[in-house]
Amino acid sequence: MPDLMDTFLENRWMVQPNHANSLGTTHGGNVLKWMDEVGAMAAMRFAGRDCVTARMDQVDFKQPIPVGETALVEAYVYETGRSSVRVRLRVFRENPRSGERELTTESFSVYVAIDDDREPVEVPDLTVATDEGRRLREEALNGDNKDSTA
Repeated sequence: MPDLMDTFLENRWMVQPNHANSLGTTHGGNVLKWMDEVGAMAAMRFAGRDCVTARMDQVDFKQPIPVGETALVEAYVYETGRSSVRVRLRVFRENPRSGERELTTESFSVYVAIDDDREPVEVPDLTVATDEGRRLREEALNGDNKDSTA
């Protein structure tokens, strides 16, 4: 059975002018795209199958990410249903020189595992075998107040 820590993924994008809005900060649409991509990869790593986005819960944009900084997207699976995979998503602005990070955006998404005919298929149970995994899962469950019956 897949473990939560096996699904923990981080990806970084250097924010370039073509990612920016008229204020010189990352366009929210780019942030959403990056979140969805990394979230889907975490879900696929867990399910061992293609996964499609079923829902992205409320997205809270807390801080902008200026051109020249790095957008770091973090995702991990914290709960599952019959065919659904719940993923916690967080985005940080990261100074590429110092590594200093600040949370900018967060959300929870639901992905559905599908077969070759694009029909939903069952996913395995999630295991949590480490203290770090338990901490991450607890943080996600405490932050996600949505119905998890997708």
